[in-house]
Amino acid sequence: MSPIPLYVVGAYLLLLLGLGLMCSRFFRGTSGDFFVASRSIGPFVLLMSVFGTTMTAFALVGSTGKAYADGIGTYGLMASKSGLIHSAIFFLVGIKLWAIGKRHGYVTQCQYFRARFGSDAVGYVLFPVLVLLVIPYLLIGVLGSGAVVSGVTRGMFPDTFANGAVPAWITGGVVCGVVTVYVMLAGVRGAAWANTFQTLVFMTTGVITFVLIAKALGGPVAASEAVEANAPSKLMRTGEIGKWQFASYFFIPLSVGMFPHLFQNWLTARSAKTFRLTVVAHPLFIMIVWVPCILIGIWAAGMPIGIPEERQNAVLGAMVGRLLENPWLTGLLTAGVLAAIMSSLDSQFMCLGTMFTNDIVLHKVGPDRLTDKQTLWVGRAFVIGIVVLTYAVSLVAQGQAIFPLAVWCFSGFGALFPVVVAAVYWKRATAAGVIASVVVTAVVWFVLFARAGYGGESLLFVEWLSSEGQEDGVMPATVMFAACLVTLVGVSLATQPPDSKTVSRFFPKALQGVPQ
Repeated sequence: MSPIPLYVVGAYLLLLLGLGLMCSRFFRGTSGDFFVASRSIGPFVLLMSVFGTTMTAFALVGSTGKAYADGIGTYGLMASKSGLIHSAIFFLVGIKLWAIGKRHGYVTQCQYFRARFGSDAVGYVLFPVLVLLVIPYLLIGVLGSGAVVSGVTRGMFPDTFANGAVPAWITGGVVCGVVTVYVMLAGVRGAAWANTFQTLVFMTTGVITFVLIAKALGGPVAASEAVEANAPSKLMRTGEIGKWQFASYFFIPLSVGMFPHLFQNWLTARSAKTFRLTVVAHPLFIMIVWVPCILIGIWAAGMPIGIPEERQNAVLGAMVGRLLENPWLTGLLTAGVLAAIMSSLDSQFMCLGTMFTNDIVLHKVGPDRLTDKQTLWVGRAFVIGIVVLTYAVSLVAQGQAIFPLAVWCFSGFGALFPVVVAAVYWKRATAAGVIASVVVTAVVWFVLFARAGYGGESLLFVEWLSSEGQEDGVMPATVMFAACLVTLVGVSLATQPPDSKTVSRFFPKALQGVPQ
């Protein structure tokens, strides 16, 4: 096989490094610019950075592999729900958090929750939980990049690597290195600009990939007929996915309300009007990305590509490598997939560096003990540490299916959604209620995660909900969400209400006309 696809991917990565160098010329050299881009991001860049952050290996590599295994119902599980739920959360929660963050100068979730509930303990309990949930999110990006490049280069280097493919550990290391460099150079502004460029790249190449693969299979009709002949259950919504499982996936997209990297992206907005384009266009962008990926996965099930379902991560790379005969085009489309993956990694790396610097270091030693330059380097050092940790974990997690691992990550964030809703809308919520709900949710998450074999697919109450010979049950996120909600409400009502000063600070109209 020609090595040209690797040359194209290498050129793309060099282009990203050049973009990072260009962004560094606009970097103001302050911690505020590094962490929230001086709150100067406009509508288009906000849309691109928010959408790029939510579309990772889960959306491309994971959804294609999941559709290959479970069929067309995969689109309804996440894409159709996410399009509506994400935009609703951006409007109902994101704008309010942006306004509060701008008013009080917050740059992280923990800062907001600490002040909102008047308790340092809230931040110290929430910080490790959020970090531990973000790490699997980072991991699926590194695993996804390795899976795609391995699939595309299979047979390219028969005398050098096993199966002749570039090993995943090499791809993961290169991707982590490139992302780290441009994040170090320009901070969240560099990540936002890179996300804008990468989102345009992966959306464009995704559509091109879909068109060319459909053409190589004889057209959409012929490709679908092959699926109907060889794997008809993949075309039935209820063929592989039960009704209770389908309905309980509702709790997964709620995760965007608690993503710490999205919170940071929201805070970069120039004004509340900046959110308009994101709220309107986000569902359309999800459809543009997910529909081609789902169809490619279904079509792969109708042809003998020889990939077992447990190796579903390799499906997208295999389809690109086997059906597209032009090596230049294969390289371009591979770069597009990497663009989607890297557009999430940079925001997540930045987010963790921001959280550690502001929620642990500055909060503990005091903001006046470190110079702005020292604060900047603390953030950079923690980002590098997280990159190294993520890469090291990826070396021992090779072969882990991306879709279910991502679902576990999203389930944890989605289960914590009642916390952010209560913080924004419920004046009676208390610090004790928040702490108890976070701890209970974390324990329930870990128990169910371990029960599923640490990242495997799992359904609950299968023995009661299965029917007509089809396995069915509810997603673990349902139980986690219920545990969080019940604990939050119960403990909050059983403990002392927050003081009027805290309530008036975050609900300025709440005490009008009430005797003080």
